[in-house]
Amino acid sequence: MESIKVLIADDHRLFIAGLKSILSDNEEQKCEIVGVAHNGDQVIQMLKETETDLLILDLNMPEKDGLDVIDVIRAQNKELRILALTVYDESKIVKSAFKSGVDGYILKNVGMDELWKAISEVMEGRTFLGKGVRLNTTLEEIKRKIDDQSRFPSEDKFIKKYNLTKRELEILKLITHALSNKEIGKVLYISDQTVSVHRKNIMRKLGVSNTAGLIKLAYDNSLV
Repeated sequence: MESIKVLIADDHRLFIAGLKSILSDNEEQKCEIVGVAHNGDQVIQMLKETETDLLILDLNMPEKDGLDVIDVIRAQNKELRILALTVYDESKIVKSAFKSGVDGYILKNVGMDELWKAISEVMEGRTFLGKGVRLNTTLEEIKRKIDDQSRFPSEDKFIKKYNLTKRELEILKLITHALSNKEIGKVLYISDQTVSVHRKNIMRKLGVSNTAGLIKLAYDNSLV
């Protein structure tokens, strides 16, 4: 199996040492560490000089932060896979990261299995959203926001483009809050089985295979 060329971008040297050890010690999936960057400017420069398949990126770094780095990288390289590995689970940051162009987003407290799953998913061209990444918002606040929210022209275009129903658009917006089917059911006063059916239909219509893909598509179309 061909090895994945990985560039690690993080300013915590002990964390980097541990991550390098994990990535180098897997017989099933070989990773070649092609470089380590400790600030945003180094990331940008090293990507110009080094052939890289996957960038594992912390969002909090000196010089340029991770979000600024992603914007610059995506303007130059559309093919590079980017996995954000960070401590930030705030929804605004997650949203900004996906808008900027990350392919996966996981937290630093995850286990090795989830790290490898994230790497596998993004290298296969899919989007990955890790465990624990969600809004710190109550169901009541989300319900109020959905009830008060009037549709924008961009939403009407989105509905027509993908042939969504109004209910499916509501559920898609709630999915972007990383709610479970049961939680969505509570907000909309429907059963979680009904939510599950809607979720599958939305995935089919939008041509995505997982929840992270739905979230990214919603962000890309400014629905949230």
